[in-house]
Amino acid sequence: MGGGGGAGGVRGILLDSSVILDSTSNDNETASIRSGADYLLGKLRHSNIPTGICYEVGLPEPKVKLLEKLISEYSFEGFIYNQSSIDDTVNDVSKAWGKNGGSILHVVLNNYEGLFSNVTNSGWMNVVVNVDGDGLSKNPNGICIEKLEELPMIISELNKKSNEDNVVVGYIMKPSREADFAKRGAFPLNPTKNGLIFLPLTFNLPILPQLKKVDIVIHKATDEISSIERSNSFNSSSKIIYTTGMLELQRCIGELPDCCVIDPFDNIIPVVDRLKIQEILLELVDLKTKSQCKIRGPYFLKVDNFEDVEVEKRLHEAKLCLPSIVKPQVACGVADAHSMAIVFKAADFTDLNVPLPAIVQEYVDHSSTLFKFYVLGEKVFYAVKNSTPNANILKNSSENNQFKPLLFDSLKSLPTDGNKKSSSNLKEQNLDIGLVSDAANYLRSVLDLTIFGFDVVIEEGTRDHVIVDVNYLPSFKEVPNDVAIPAFWDAIKMKYQFRKRE
Repeated sequence: MGGGGGAGGVRGILLDSSVILDSTSNDNETASIRSGADYLLGKLRHSNIPTGICYEVGLPEPKVKLLEKLISEYSFEGFIYNQSSIDDTVNDVSKAWGKNGGSILHVVLNNYEGLFSNVTNSGWMNVVVNVDGDGLSKNPNGICIEKLEELPMIISELNKKSNEDNVVVGYIMKPSREADFAKRGAFPLNPTKNGLIFLPLTFNLPILPQLKKVDIVIHKATDEISSIERSNSFNSSSKIIYTTGMLELQRCIGELPDCCVIDPFDNIIPVVDRLKIQEILLELVDLKTKSQCKIRGPYFLKVDNFEDVEVEKRLHEAKLCLPSIVKPQVACGVADAHSMAIVFKAADFTDLNVPLPAIVQEYVDHSSTLFKFYVLGEKVFYAVKNSTPNANILKNSSENNQFKPLLFDSLKSLPTDGNKKSSSNLKEQNLDIGLVSDAANYLRSVLDLTIFGFDVVIEEGTRDHVIVDVNYLPSFKEVPNDVAIPAFWDAIKMKYQFRKRE
């Protein structure tokens, strides 16, 4: 249990089978869950609040089996009650979840009793899901919600009230990404040690009422991009077109001046546009450091047309030689943003299957070693990864293919050096942590981002540290959870406190 909540709040959640099982059919031979139940169970699984499912003796076997499956799948506790001995079940639940203050929420469907009549004086609180809109005749003093998706809001509100210093963080990102963060314990509904309560935002409910419950919004807006209007000008960025839901979120945030957004949507534009981020990396040349090495962005060239007859001349003027790596200008949010190529001959730019406009980027010989850096507020972490081989190895492997462009999707498969077996310690000998930390601080200031990542390779010979990619709100999955997650929470809390002082 987190230490930020103090006394009170929610100490347990008990879901009656009536809110989980679909009651539209009276068929005792089959069983299914009702709309919204899968959403709710997923949010409660990693809420850091004890959660259980209860059902009455005599429930048909298919329904019992489904409930037992859910209890096992979501790591919940199961309780079976009998109307003649409900007090025993109430005592069992209370004993299992301790008496450290706070309420146990008993969630039941309207018109179902559950443990209803026995919990009002036991430090419990009834929450009735009034899906039929039939009123609250059986629960005049309880909490009523219309949809199961509303329950996390009730929980966060109760936990917020338990300690005025608690801060509610509303978060939104695609389900797979959210699941990755949640299973690492990043999004608890129970207050963290520094008093953060994480409330999932959903487009299945009106956004404005949800935002009124939160103090901070953290988003992965790149998950909600519908299209990007690519820029044809060197000096202008691509225009991001968001989904209807994300546009509504932005509109509602505009109505709530006290809502702190981490990070403002405009701040992520450079990490969506590879041209813009390359221009920012050019400014690293002015970075003052104590290191004997320098840190920089790769040499690059923007290409609007692969038919350009002067492409070799332009490559030379941009300090580029072949092979070079070609990337779409759009870095994320669209289907082909990660379709890339390594080109060995200038003639092969013609009809190259990489979306335009594109960025031709220096291919740095880097001993097949990539350093992934993660910036979480003022803290910087890194991990060592295998990477693409040096140019001479790539050329040798491409000779049998007549040096044709090597096409790949950087999210799915990257050409790596399978023979590279040096240890992590050897790989890190050339890494100047102080130099990269200085660059991280610089980028944090220029980009005004709270949580971001970037990839560094070290050029053989010169030992130049080259930043080849920058991304927003990365998973930082290579950093151990017990280190990364508290740093993640601290970064959010610090940015919130900073914004409140502005």
